[in-house]
Amino acid sequence: MLKILLVDDHEVVRLGLKALLSRYPNFQVVAEASNAAEAIARTAEVKPDVVVMDIRLPGKSGIEATREIVLKHPHTKVIMLTSYAEDELLFDAIAAGASGYVLKQIGSNELVRALETIGRGESLLDPALTQKVFQRVRDASRKAEDEAFAELNNQELKIIALIAEGKSNKAIADHVYLSEKTVRNYVSSILSKLHLSSRAEAAAYAVKHRVQDHLPTD
Repeated sequence: MLKILLVDDHEVVRLGLKALLSRYPNFQVVAEASNAAEAIARTAEVKPDVVVMDIRLPGKSGIEATREIVLKHPHTKVIMLTSYAEDELLFDAIAAGASGYVLKQIGSNELVRALETIGRGESLLDPALTQKVFQRVRDASRKAEDEAFAELNNQELKIIALIAEGKSNKAIADHVYLSEKTVRNYVSSILSKLHLSSRAEAAAYAVKHRVQDHLPTD
């Protein structure tokens, strides 16, 4: 038996969900709430397995309520139910600890399957939203790569690439036609700008962020 808490500020929505779920003997609606504060309090009282949370609530949002519920009750899963596939809300909900995110437009069978999936401890996203998640992850990864060496000038990029190859300061100096002292100054500057503490860290950082892709073409 999956114990469910329904959270929505519209009573008619809660009634509809309760009527739907009452047709399935493996679901039991143990409580309802109309706002975030009630949702948090009811969760503490009845210890539901799953909270069906409206993402938009008066006052404190469903996302804020989710963050507090997941923090205080890690065994309770939260599935966000919303009318709109808004990108920022989607990522905020995932960051808050929601295990699922579905649109209110889905059919009753799909909602039941979603609750069963969440109840088994799995995560779920509406298929219409999955590609947006993947795209955001890819975009974030590209942005991180682009920003990895943003603080370094071209000479510093060349030097950290040579550090990654395991070259000594003397070997680097010979390669870039600078004095060894100047190279040491460049190395210190690189470590400072990237908040690193050693050449080994600089080498690892350069490899991890694929410094070769960022080298100047001249």
